[in-house]
Amino acid sequence: MNLPVDTFARAKTMPAVARITSPTPAKASSVPENAWFCPQEVRILVADDDRAICQLIQQSLARPSFRIEVAHSAPEAREKLTGQSYHLIILDYVLPGWEANEALEYLRQHQPDASVIVITGYPSLEGVVSCLRARVYDYLTKPFEIQQLEKVVQRCLQAKGLLRMTEEALLERIGAFIRDRRKALGLTLAQMSERTGVSLGYLSQIELGKNSASIETLYRICLGFGIRMSELFAAIDRADGN
Repeated sequence: MNLPVDTFARAKTMPAVARITSPTPAKASSVPENAWFCPQEVRILVADDDRAICQLIQQSLARPSFRIEVAHSAPEAREKLTGQSYHLIILDYVLPGWEANEALEYLRQHQPDASVIVITGYPSLEGVVSCLRARVYDYLTKPFEIQQLEKVVQRCLQAKGLLRMTEEALLERIGAFIRDRRKALGLTLAQMSERTGVSLGYLSQIELGKNSASIETLYRICLGFGIRMSELFAAIDRADGN
């Protein structure tokens, strides 16, 4: 489906439908883009016959550690898929000359380790079912916010261990969670210190993201909040409210 670039980019109110991955139930504090790093080069293929959309996606995802290639036809996509391995493939569900189920099966055979995000201008129940069976990572409909695609890509690469939070950002995120949770419970630092047995100064440094907390300390803090440590880690793992 050929959509003008400005139409694609301005689509701020139409969310994707029939999403395969579940949204995160609670909003977490935003993590700036420079808070993430890639431990290795990330190879991404965008396969869509609309050159404007390919260019827009390529530009929006451009990062120093990302190598993004594009394919505008089925033959070109097949050639790239057989000659190179990719970590992530963004595939137009309706690519001329390539039946959707055939394309998904081709990816399964030639790129078994790649995650797949399907984008389509023709959403259908049949398409959703096919993607579910093929275990694609996500299914987005056009038009959609380009920021939405960026967030899906970020979650996908995080899950694959290809995108990680820097130590500084992680400390800040832990501190922000603890501070917000403490305030939500109406506790002062002194009261939290008494609850947990963690010194007032140490708690203050942790909340400011200036000092790392040991597992034992985090355990004490979670006990003080009445939550499991898994809840703390789940909250930290969420990025930009996804």
